[in-house]
Amino acid sequence: MSDFPPTNFVVPPPIPLPPPRKERRRGLGVLATVCVSAVTAVVVGGIAGLGGYVIGSSGDENLSVSNNIVQLPQIDGAANVSSSDVAAIAESVLPSVVSILIEAGNNSGSGSGFIVQSDGYILTNNHVAAPAANGGELTVIFDDGSEAIAKIVGRNTSYDLAVLKVDRDGLPAAVLGDSSAVRVGEAAIAIGAPLGLNGTVTAGIISSLDRPVTAGGSGELAFINAIQTDAAINPGNSGGPLLDDTGRVIGINSAIATLAGSIGGERGSIGLGFAIPIDTAKRIAEELIATGDSQTPIIGVVLNTAYTGDGAAVSEITPGGPAEEAGVRVGDVITGFHGRQVADSTELVVVIRSYAPGEGVELTFTRNGQSTTVPLTLGSSSTIG
Repeated sequence: MSDFPPTNFVVPPPIPLPPPRKERRRGLGVLATVCVSAVTAVVVGGIAGLGGYVIGSSGDENLSVSNNIVQLPQIDGAANVSSSDVAAIAESVLPSVVSILIEAGNNSGSGSGFIVQSDGYILTNNHVAAPAANGGELTVIFDDGSEAIAKIVGRNTSYDLAVLKVDRDGLPAAVLGDSSAVRVGEAAIAIGAPLGLNGTVTAGIISSLDRPVTAGGSGELAFINAIQTDAAINPGNSGGPLLDDTGRVIGINSAIATLAGSIGGERGSIGLGFAIPIDTAKRIAEELIATGDSQTPIIGVVLNTAYTGDGAAVSEITPGGPAEEAGVRVGDVITGFHGRQVADSTELVVVIRSYAPGEGVELTFTRNGQSTTVPLTLGSSSTIG
C-alpha cells in the first residue's frame, strides 16, 4: 500500500496556462501540469465512476515493438565522470538542458527538456508538449540563450513522455545512466526551468524507489514506477533531467506531491518529487524517434477499481490476450507481478509499465482462496499521442 496518508495529499488540478507574456524569457509562466498523488488518492479520486483501468485492449494483442531501433547515448557500468561536485556537474550538463515555451491560442506556459541526440532530438514530458499538439507552438530555449521552433515527433500518454525535434545539428546530448543501478541515499541533482527560471539547479538525494504514482494532464493520466527525490522540483521543472553524482541522467522530473490546503492555494516543492526512470524513458524515446509511435505493455484485462481487498480484481478478460492464454479468469485477484507484491489496481498498472512488450514475466493470482503463479508474455498496444 501507499506510504502517503490520503488525508494529507491531494491530486493538484492542472495549473491554468497564464496569459501570453511580452518578454517570454523573464516570465514566470507555469505549464500545466505537475500532478501526483498517493496510490490511494488516485484510486479514490482519480478514477471514480470509470469502472476500471483498461490495461489491455481488444486491439492487436500480438503487436510487436518496432525493430527500427534508435540507440541513445548511454554509459555502461562505472561512469568516467569522477567529480561529484554539484557545480562541476551543472557546468557540464546545463548545455544539454533546455527550456520549452508553449503557446496555445491565447495561453502560454513553460516546461523543461534535455537533448538526447545531437541532431536535434529533445526528450520531455507529454504534459509539456500536449498543449501544442493541436496547432500550438513550441519554442526551445538553449543554455546559450538561442531559440529554435520545435515540432512534436511523437508522444506517449501512458508514460507522460514526448520527443521534440529542432532543426539543428551538433547539439550537446546528455549522457543517459542506468536507473536500475540507482540506490536509495545516493545524490540526486535536478535541472530545469521552475516557474520559467531557466537553468535552475537543485540537489538532494534519492529518497525511495519504485513509488507507484500518477502524473500528467486531464484525460491523459500516466502511471509511473517512480524514483523519489527530495531535490526541489516545482512546476516548470517537468521534463528536465534528474542526474546522479556523475552527471548521468537517471530520470525525468515529472511530478510532485503537495499538501492539501496549502496557504494561498500555492502548490510547490515539499521535498517529495518524482521522476520517470531513464531506463523506461530511453525505450520509449528510441521508439518515438524511430517511428513516431511507441508501445505500452499490456496483459489484456480490465480491473475492478471498486475492489477494496489486497490485490487487483479482474473484471474483464481480452479474448486471446496474454492473461487469457496464461489461464487468468474473470474474478481472479492478481496479487503479484514478477516477484513484486501488488497492493491494488494502480500498483499493478505501474509495475506492468516498468517492463517492455514481449518480455516474459510471472503473474500471481488467487482464485477461490488458492494462489497460482503462471508465466506470461506481455502484449502491447500503440499509444500515439
